Amino acid sequence: MKRVGFIFKVLEEKIEEYKKHHESVWPEMLLALKKHGWRNYSIYLKKDGTLFGYFEAEESFEKSLEGMASEKINQKWQEFMQPYFEDIDDKNPDEAMLELEEVFHTD
Repeated sequence: MKRVGFIFKVLEEKIEEYKKHHESVWPEMLLALKKHGWRNYSIYLKKDGTLFGYFEAEESFEKSLEGMASEKINQKWQEFMQPYFEDIDDKNPDEAMLELEEVFHTD
């Protein structure tokens, strides 16, 4: 298991709408995340739209992203969420996640 932290940013004018969509993530999307090893997944939001995400990957961040890339429901979700993010150009949000280096951990 690998602990993964990542950041990216939601447009400030879209924050409330973004939060609303995450109150009811599509059930098929939740199943796909579970299928591809996204465990204990959480997203935290600063008032300026900066997101910090955390999950525990079965293998690695890359493998977890690769698995999700094979899911049609993920492609639909990424396309749906793409307009909410800042500075990702034409990428899907999951392609723009910036993995953070873990420098400390305690159980």
